[in-house]
Amino acid sequence: MNWRELKSKKWFGLLGNLYVLVLTVFTIWMVFFDTNSLLIHLELRREITKLKKQQEFLKEEIARDKEVIERLSDPEELERFARETYLLKRKDEEIFLIEFEDSLNLDTDEKK
Repeated sequence: MNWRELKSKKWFGLLGNLYVLVLTVFTIWMVFFDTNSLLIHLELRREITKLKKQQEFLKEEIARDKEVIERLSDPEELERFARETYLLKRKDEEIFLIEFEDSLNLDTDEKK
């Protein structure tokens, strides 16, 4: 295939056009090599989505914590929380901890 035959092809005329060549190089550069390339934009968009989900989760956590703080402003509720969580007691009380057999971590040798 010589130069004249190649030049007579329709696709060669289209691809040989200077504007098409410049536009193709520009598009490839913008999609892959530029600092603001399409690939970087896609990666940043994924990260933004992930951060928005994390933000929603943290907002829900804050709402739950505010609710707990509000409940603990009541002295009776604060006392109940301290007794259940930290096993605190009054001076004239005794605490008995009851553990059920299925909640204990026993080895199989000890059960026999």
